[in-house]
Amino acid sequence: MIDSYLKSGKLASKIRNDASKMIKDGTLVIDLVEYVESEILKSGAEIAFPCNVSLNEIAAHYTSPADDKTTIKAGDMVKLDLGAMIDGYIADTAVTVIADGNIDENYTQDEINLHEEIVEASAAGLDAAIATARAGIEVSKIGQAVHEAISEYKLNPIFNLTGHSLEQNNLHAGISIPNYDNNDDYILEEGQAIAIEPFATNGKGIVNDAPGHYIFSYMANKPFRMKSTQRVLKHIQHNHKYVPFSGRWITEEFGIRKGNIALKQLSEAMAIYPYAPLREKQDCFVSQKEHTFIIEKEGCTITTL
Repeated sequence: MIDSYLKSGKLASKIRNDASKMIKDGTLVIDLVEYVESEILKSGAEIAFPCNVSLNEIAAHYTSPADDKTTIKAGDMVKLDLGAMIDGYIADTAVTVIADGNIDENYTQDEINLHEEIVEASAAGLDAAIATARAGIEVSKIGQAVHEAISEYKLNPIFNLTGHSLEQNNLHAGISIPNYDNNDDYILEEGQAIAIEPFATNGKGIVNDAPGHYIFSYMANKPFRMKSTQRVLKHIQHNHKYVPFSGRWITEEFGIRKGNIALKQLSEAMAIYPYAPLREKQDCFVSQKEHTFIIEKEGCTITTL
């Protein structure tokens, strides 16, 4: 088990670092997403969830639909969040990069300075979590450490987003790791795998759903009159039963029209769960940094360094 966590972590780290170099003015988001996902598959691993590329005020849960024309601009705050899976054991990691290019065309120097501070704040929050995480500690203490580190920048964490525990074939295994002291007295145990992901913002620190649904997860088998929808559901059950999947993958397999109709019907029937992109409530900028940890008696092993 530990060996598989370490292997998936090493792979995810390499792909994250390589993909980060693509984040620059003019890069299409779909090119970045498809690069990450193809590299995971070429390595012989599995995709643990669709690659997320969330820009600026979007905190999470954006991945490209088919024919996505979204383009990164110089100075954009780009959150790259990816997951690789070996033998069902997941590495979940994220980084925020300020896109290279002629930044002055899009942002003032004061705005760029603020963006850099927000990025530093989420990294500081993760460093504080690393220093705090160990067997026997309450998860709220990790959240407290994250919050205190981000507050030093006079910024806020995202209060309604959390890290999470990991288990084999299970990305969100039931335990939440908060980004503030939420009084959760759950105590971490040696050998547990967790992903800690501090988000920092110059806003209030609350995210709401934004329009669109691009990521889904399987929920239940349901009957459908349309044969094409039945076929899509069977495909999901066979290929994506345990971890989230991209709507783009479905439209590539079944065509854009049939795929989107099926995704809508499946969502409405609660056969699958649709995830909306998450936007900061005040449309303020958001950064994220994330690593996967194995909890140890006196600390933790970071698998995604």
